[in-house]
Amino acid sequence: MRKRTRAAPAAGLAGSLLREVVADPGRLPESLASFALRHLGPGAGPTVERLRAAHPEADAAALRSLIAIRGRRAVTAEGAFVGGPFLLLIPVAFCGALLTQVRTVLEIAAAEGRDSAAPERAAELLVLQGVYGDTGTARAALDRAGVRPGSEGNRGRLAAFLDLIARMARLLGLVTPDDGAGRWVRVGRWALLGAVFLIGLVAPLVWLPYMASGYYRGTTRMTDRAVVFYVGSADPRSPRGVRLDPYMARAGLRAVGSVLLPAAALFLVVVTDIRIAGGRWPVVGIVLTTSCLLSGGWWLWRHHRRRSRSADGTRSGP
Repeated sequence: MRKRTRAAPAAGLAGSLLREVVADPGRLPESLASFALRHLGPGAGPTVERLRAAHPEADAAALRSLIAIRGRRAVTAEGAFVGGPFLLLIPVAFCGALLTQVRTVLEIAAAEGRDSAAPERAAELLVLQGVYGDTGTARAALDRAGVRPGSEGNRGRLAAFLDLIARMARLLGLVTPDDGAGRWVRVGRWALLGAVFLIGLVAPLVWLPYMASGYYRGTTRMTDRAVVFYVGSADPRSPRGVRLDPYMARAGLRAVGSVLLPAAALFLVVVTDIRIAGGRWPVVGIVLTTSCLLSGGWWLWRHHRRRSRSADGTRSGP
């Protein structure tokens, strides 16, 4: 029998969410909360019931732990879209990860007996994301039409693109400027990001472990806040990454493989002394660009294929 797998919301909804937030990037959190409530809220409750039926031995804490683990792994998988020649897919990947993260919160609420489709859940999402300090203010923001105060004007497409990505990264928990880290720690983080970006231009899969780690931490913080909000205390059973997650291990292996491909190609160029117009640099540029597109495109194809199979498995069952 084929195991039923939960299809990621990014498979069909990320593009729709992206179009909505691009139309009004200043209201990204509110748009996300409203969109998620409409499209994911009605399904969160039935998903929790199926999970409870599949694990009848699980108590309330164990059920919450299962929901959190599934959510973290799904968000981590969505983060793998970012890389190398496919940097334009960052907004789509972030939208998919945001939807998966929000769906996990709605499922935690449903596991505690809350109606996952109730309008109050949207206000609670904004509080859990740290956008507003209380649900009353969040409700008022959701009801208010127009652009939030402080939103950007018409600054050009590139500026709007970068600002939207920054907003998404903050909501996902990838950017945490208030975590109390020292100056040198922050400098080291930015240096690491720069190194990953540069290497990712020729070996795009190096983004996999980097983004997987960031998504994992951000989603763990979000699920912890959700448990405290709905239960009243942290869940002692919630794992904190003591053991290496298999998703992280596979991401690391893929990253190593993507580095080896251009390295091997460059080694062959040097050994064979291939030249174009008497120079070696044109060959190096062609080799790096080709290896980048091949490794990134191959992984992107496999990712789409695997996700399509998961969606078919969810619809068709055994």
